[in-house]
Amino acid sequence: MRILLAEDDDLLGSGLRAGLAQHGFAVDWVRDGVAAERELLTASHQAAVLDLGLPRQDGMDTLRAVRAQGVHTPVLVLTARDAIDARIQGLDTGADDYLVKPVDLGELAARLRALVRRAHGQPTTQLTLGALRLDPAARQVWVGDERIELSGREFDLLQVFMLNPDRVLTREQLEQHIYKWGSEVSSNAVEVHVHNLRRKLGAGVIETVRGVGYVARRGTA
Repeated sequence: MRILLAEDDDLLGSGLRAGLAQHGFAVDWVRDGVAAERELLTASHQAAVLDLGLPRQDGMDTLRAVRAQGVHTPVLVLTARDAIDARIQGLDTGADDYLVKPVDLGELAARLRALVRRAHGQPTTQLTLGALRLDPAARQVWVGDERIELSGREFDLLQVFMLNPDRVLTREQLEQHIYKWGSEVSSNAVEVHVHNLRRKLGAGVIETVRGVGYVARRGTA
């Protein structure tokens, strides 16, 4: 799951990026409000963690600007501003959640998973598609009662499909969802992962839409 981190403190940003990676997130890290606004307007992230005290542009102004331009990406504000008025302003400006530093990484990861679920209309903690069941927190997958072992990339790709049932996704969209900046991506990486998922989960789980991309349909898994 690819997320954006906007944090100007090098030590904290490095720790958050490493910690969230351990929870299965691919983290793109920017260090100022202008860069955060640009990425939220142009890139594909499942969610964003936004500090407010950013250089070049305050995080509150960044949030206000992207919401005014119709960006719906879930945003979790993570800041040292702990006053009630600041929390109210952040939420009313368009934040989906608000946490005060310091933060427990496990709680931050759980809140991000919840934001992504809600953004995709998923009310439960586990994703289901036919006989498939995926637990984002435990990073485990079952077909019926049988647990299936997936690689990290296979899990991430399956999660994207299960968050977007019946939606045809191009190879480029899938790459954007699971790979962070700077990742070396071979030209057939998505095809290889799809092939492995079909072998492990069944050929009918992911359908190829010729000339467009792939889709996981409800009722076919």
